[in-house]
Amino acid sequence: MEVEQSSVPLSLFRNDLGGKRMGYQEMYEEWLKKVPEGDALYSELLAMKDDEKEKEESFYQNLSFGTAGLRGKVGAGTNRMNVYTVSKATQGISDYICQVSASDETLSDAKERGVVIAHDPRHFSSEFARLAACIFASHGIRVFTFPELRPTPELAYMIRRLHAVSGINITASHNPKEYNGYKAYWEDGCQVSSEVADGMTACIEKVDLWSGYMEDAEDAFDMYVEDGMITILDEAYDRAYLDKIESLKIHDGEELDLTIPLVYTPLNGCGSVPFREMLHDRGFKSFMIVPEQRDPDPDFTTVGYPNPEDPKAFALSEKYGREFGAELLMATDPDADRFAIEIRDSEGNYVPLNGNQTGYLLVNYVLEGHKTAGTLPAKGAMVKSIVTSTLSTIMAEDYGVEMFETLTGFKNICGKIPYLHENGYTYLFGYEESVGYAACEEIRDKDGISAGMLVAEAAAYYRKQGKTLWDVLQDIYAKYGYFAEDEPNLVLEGIAGAERIKRMMKWFRANIPTSVAGIKVSEVRDYLDGYTDPTGKSNIPPQNAIRLFLENGSWFAVRPSGTEPKIKFYFYSNQESREEALAVNARIREDVLSRIESVE
Repeated sequence: MEVEQSSVPLSLFRNDLGGKRMGYQEMYEEWLKKVPEGDALYSELLAMKDDEKEKEESFYQNLSFGTAGLRGKVGAGTNRMNVYTVSKATQGISDYICQVSASDETLSDAKERGVVIAHDPRHFSSEFARLAACIFASHGIRVFTFPELRPTPELAYMIRRLHAVSGINITASHNPKEYNGYKAYWEDGCQVSSEVADGMTACIEKVDLWSGYMEDAEDAFDMYVEDGMITILDEAYDRAYLDKIESLKIHDGEELDLTIPLVYTPLNGCGSVPFREMLHDRGFKSFMIVPEQRDPDPDFTTVGYPNPEDPKAFALSEKYGREFGAELLMATDPDADRFAIEIRDSEGNYVPLNGNQTGYLLVNYVLEGHKTAGTLPAKGAMVKSIVTSTLSTIMAEDYGVEMFETLTGFKNICGKIPYLHENGYTYLFGYEESVGYAACEEIRDKDGISAGMLVAEAAAYYRKQGKTLWDVLQDIYAKYGYFAEDEPNLVLEGIAGAERIKRMMKWFRANIPTSVAGIKVSEVRDYLDGYTDPTGKSNIPPQNAIRLFLENGSWFAVRPSGTEPKIKFYFYSNQESREEALAVNARIREDVLSRIESVE
């Protein structure tokens, strides 16, 4: 999979043989020799013996850091998530923590501060999490973990609450069931920065793939719990996370119509319990959770692709919504960090909102709420990614709040918080178009539970005033401009897909258009070497992304995904009406995609 441009080396694991990189066949043969014959991975190796394509896909490269750490299909091979690749990464991160504790006075207590570990419901997530816990403990590093699956944002919150030095989450977020992943966090509660990732990577590369694996992890886990090296967090910590979320409320009590009918689906992930508890605590009286998707299911049987960005994920929610008379449908992805909604339009039909549109509603609700309450700070700040709609910037500026831009990913969005503090700003909200929202600076990652609370609260607040969220969205367009948003992507898997994505990006840079859909290009912003805006307040590090601005106010961006085998596109237009904006956006999309798809 393509990775973002940064100082992080592409490979976490070097396949070396006599000073030369092994070919995939040599690596395959080594795995056949090293993996025990009774192991399930050994059976997988035998099954691919005569399948050259599968063999090459499994061994041609090594899992590498992208926007959100390691991510890949579960199975045998260096390009797969399995006990060996997880062990190697964990051994290396353990070595890094020991190294910084010995060399950095500010981190001298890093081993005692420890690591927080969580996991999602996917295949092998629990096993990988327990394995990682034992490896950290074997290095004398304390571990805090949970008795069962927990949301990613709860992990991020616990790192800061427990004053831990790091955090690990075993999750593949919204990817298909075949995937799993490994998110690494640092003491600030954000996913690791490039600087920390560089240090971790250097240590990981020194670890031998085979010696790093701990065979007796299951037995060792109980021993480390008894010894106090591994602490299993109790329900008090779940309560602390929910209390923090619920403290974000803007309106309450008689200001809300708490009888508003709601439907929520966790898509068989981590969100079911905390989301239900949050709605109950806030006093919502008429909500239901999609029964088929309430409990964890690593196969995501009733949804297939568990991504709330995809309207198909709402099929069952719509069914129950119509039966229940729900005004709002809500969904979180399997690790409950992403959040998406469908709302009823003026004709009563369910309409899926993209991440930008949900962002407009949240930005508007936060700003309006603070202004009404008289709590809008003198130097308020919001943060969005470079590929997120500029409508929210216009909205923020209308309230005297400054919008900052960062690279994609919440390690960058929430990573901006220290800068804001140092320069006298008050953080109010951060988000990006891929249905990620960070409403609380103490939770430094996207959080579907807090986003869900604020959207449900907003729906109840406006209902009390005789409005729907659809009405509010139309009011926003009428006040600030009729924007259209479109974020298509091309999925190109495997070796051939990764190489084609590289060719596409190279070709586009060499053939930057002077006009698109008959509209002149006014500015080209290539982030390959980074970018600093004229004010100097948004310093964007290097990323493999290009952004083109057109004379009519439209703009679009192109970038490879850092976590999935995709090349992603972002199109935005602002016209006199929503219909006209959609039409202009469609013409620009058609022109750009036809150019890039021609690259073989």
